[in-house]
Amino acid sequence: MMRWSLVILLALVLTGCQIAPQWPTPPSGEPSIEELPAPDESKTDGRVPRQVSFPEREYAALEKTGNASIRGRLYQRDARGNLVPGAGETVSIAPVTTYSAEAAEVALSGRAIAPADPRAREYTHYARTDGDGNFVANGLPAGEYYVAGRVSALNGRPIIHQVSVRPGQTVSVTLER
Repeated sequence: MMRWSLVILLALVLTGCQIAPQWPTPPSGEPSIEELPAPDESKTDGRVPRQVSFPEREYAALEKTGNASIRGRLYQRDARGNLVPGAGETVSIAPVTTYSAEAAEVALSGRAIAPADPRAREYTHYARTDGDGNFVANGLPAGEYYVAGRVSALNGRPIIHQVSVRPGQTVSVTLER
């Protein structure tokens, strides 16, 4: 008899779990509408706001593709002086403009800048590093570029170098800290 009493008690308890609402509901059964405050637009995610507007004419004068190449290696030394390659990292190659110069300056100061205008990203090229931190970017137009990367394994700050490439030329760069 005791065994059946426990089974019945357990069944009643479990049935109660199925019947009880999982969250509070309004008494009328109607959905409740909650007024939320407007988002505070003055708050940022810690990024520095851009001061330079996107220079349409400056970018319009640039080519998007060409026959030049930039190859290189990304690495950083750890606290013991050991070389740590930037394996599997993205290296960005952006044409030198007033707009990208502002971003490079902010990045070199150790701060992050607000995201770039999508129109500027159309002129930026990217390369993925291999396991040793080597990268190559082909199909670049001749010009001046900021080549930038970081070694995430060491929470490294961006490493940026400015390079110049002529038509058909391959330039090598070492992004090292």
